[in-house]
Amino acid sequence: METVSTPRRSLALTSLVAALLTSAVCGGAAMAAGVAASDNGGLLKLSVLSSRPELVSGGDALVRVQVPPGIELSRVSVLRNGQDVTAEFTADPAGGGLIGLVSGLANGSNALSALFKGGVHDHLVVVNYPRTGPMISGPHEQPYYCRTTAFTTNMPGGANLGAPDANCSVATRTHYMYRKTSGSFAQLPDPSVRPADLAYTTTNAGKTVPYIVRLETGTINRAIYQTTILHDPVSDPTPSPAAPPPGWNRKLIYPLGGGCQGGWYTQASSLVNPMNDFYLRNGFGVASATLNTFGNNCNDLLSSETILMVKERFIESYGVPLFTIGTGSSGGAYQSNHTADNYPGTFDGIVTTNSFPDVTTGMVGLGDARLLDIYFNTTRPGQYTPDQQKAVAGFHQFNEITFLSDRTGTSGTSARRMDPRQVFQANSVPVGVGMDFRYDPVTNPEGARATVYDHTANVYGRIPGTPGRGFAKRPLDNVGVQYGLKALNDGAITVDQFIDINQMIGGFDIDLNHVPERTTAYLDATRRAYQSGRILNTGNGMAGIPIITRHGYGDAVTGGDIHLRYWAFSIRERLIKANGHANNQVIVGHTANVEQLIGQMNAWLDNIVADPSRRPAADKVVRNKPADVVDACFAPDGTKIIEPQTAFGPGQCNTLYPSGMAPSLVAGSPLASDIIKCQLKPLDSSDYAVPISAQQWQALSAVFPQGVCDWTKPGVEQTKALPWASVGPSPVNQVFDVQAP
Repeated sequence: METVSTPRRSLALTSLVAALLTSAVCGGAAMAAGVAASDNGGLLKLSVLSSRPELVSGGDALVRVQVPPGIELSRVSVLRNGQDVTAEFTADPAGGGLIGLVSGLANGSNALSALFKGGVHDHLVVVNYPRTGPMISGPHEQPYYCRTTAFTTNMPGGANLGAPDANCSVATRTHYMYRKTSGSFAQLPDPSVRPADLAYTTTNAGKTVPYIVRLETGTINRAIYQTTILHDPVSDPTPSPAAPPPGWNRKLIYPLGGGCQGGWYTQASSLVNPMNDFYLRNGFGVASATLNTFGNNCNDLLSSETILMVKERFIESYGVPLFTIGTGSSGGAYQSNHTADNYPGTFDGIVTTNSFPDVTTGMVGLGDARLLDIYFNTTRPGQYTPDQQKAVAGFHQFNEITFLSDRTGTSGTSARRMDPRQVFQANSVPVGVGMDFRYDPVTNPEGARATVYDHTANVYGRIPGTPGRGFAKRPLDNVGVQYGLKALNDGAITVDQFIDINQMIGGFDIDLNHVPERTTAYLDATRRAYQSGRILNTGNGMAGIPIITRHGYGDAVTGGDIHLRYWAFSIRERLIKANGHANNQVIVGHTANVEQLIGQMNAWLDNIVADPSRRPAADKVVRNKPADVVDACFAPDGTKIIEPQTAFGPGQCNTLYPSGMAPSLVAGSPLASDIIKCQLKPLDSSDYAVPISAQQWQALSAVFPQGVCDWTKPGVEQTKALPWASVGPSPVNQVFDVQAP
């Protein structure tokens, strides 16, 4: 039986809480939210290790008190909202102070104080949110279908998690798995009994331990999460931040799942399985959640929030990792990029495959493909050869246009994620979301709309006067785009064809129906897409971490494939644009071994951790890159070809694996592909390499009365992303409040 969660009021900060965030808490010491204010030189120093202090969740936080030499730890006390919680603290194994899991935090602001009998003290405000969220992603989506009764991954005997409460939550449970000498995982019913076929493993930290895995399963932020770590329940102490499992190499890997289509309105019952032999046998901790698979949740902000909360839980259980690696393919690449850049420090390095920059700019190419599909196959059927269609669209494969367009709903991918109805067609319905809830403009105008935009309406805002809670505004635009410009200049199409394409291409209404007018973006939604990081900027967290990007190569797939090669180079162009270089990124070919890439990232981060210099973090990343971590592709026989990777141009890799383009690139868009709405300029004859008659020029002027795209300028409303952006309820770095009048 499926359970529908009921709406929950967002956490409201009272005037008292707001005052605590900006004024004195103890002893008249002024502080901003999450920033300690110290007396007597701040000899004691409070900090939150498990999260940012303004984004604590679940009622507890791992807290450290830095104590200078000469002060006895036993003379230090800690208060939570005036109550002594010193008993929760113990000596920090790393030395120099105390650590403790402070529980009993109230929702909202809490005052922590560290006191020394001689008078030295420190104060810190922490803001706690419910374990069910939200913190930064805005009001919970409704309807929302709980799936705990269907979740069986790694559960003993295939049992499910049982019935949830109104927030899709269940009790946390822990059990043990072990690796057999035959090479498979099995349940360990009695953790005190060592099976005869128990394997042992030597981690990359050099420790040989029984291959026994502690697996925790629970719910956080309305997601089902699982964490795994090597732990022997017989010989090892109970794991805690003060006593991490000896088999743990003190590193965390956070794998993220792909997809997008259908990724809304459900908690889902699957996740990236954390029982990964490669990760675990090397000693890594592993964490993931159902809302970190884009096929379950195609909202990168909600995914990032879930990552923050699940990682917080992991740290509170085992301690702070030396570093965390985010990794994933396709939709998992989106999430890796977004979380690394928008929430700096959450991931210390990322390894992505089938790489894309972000969801929002990805929709531009899907929309263009559908418009061209309609033009070539409905408006002007049979009037363009396959080669001409490829030239206009830029794709290597003729049928890439119809694949990405997906008007017939046969591929289950691509542009249907922009259509509020198609994704709910028979056999494509997300599990738990019934047809009765589906939006229909006539029979159910207040129903659930299955689009990327509506799923992220907390960022984009809603259109006043539309049914229900309101349809989401779209950062989508094609005003001024000269479709087929390169094809015209290359002689693949005629001037008259070029004019006709741009005259008849049209755009979309809010339901993705084709209309004669071009699509116009909502400017406020476009601005927030940039501000909040929905359009990948790369100038925040990604500026100072190592990045290994394995490109996709859907260009060669005959039936069409969304994972096109050039997207990896869009990421590189954005890095250069934001930071002046991309020296912290390596691009490798689509056949590179993922485990080897993870091994290279591990070595790269090990080097950085071991670097004692005071150089800026970004400099350390470049200086500590291992010699074998280089741009490369692999020949069909497996030979590694080391050479700078480029999207186009000469080179062995480009000869072996030539990149296709996209309609926007053919129209003149820069490779960064980060412009939603272009600035316009008057028509300029120098843009065209072919003669245009006076009559044709007049027709072209009528097609573009406002002018054409000036791709040399930033996009309209384009601005740098704000790190640690929120759309509520957290007021810190809040870029938009969808509930505000």
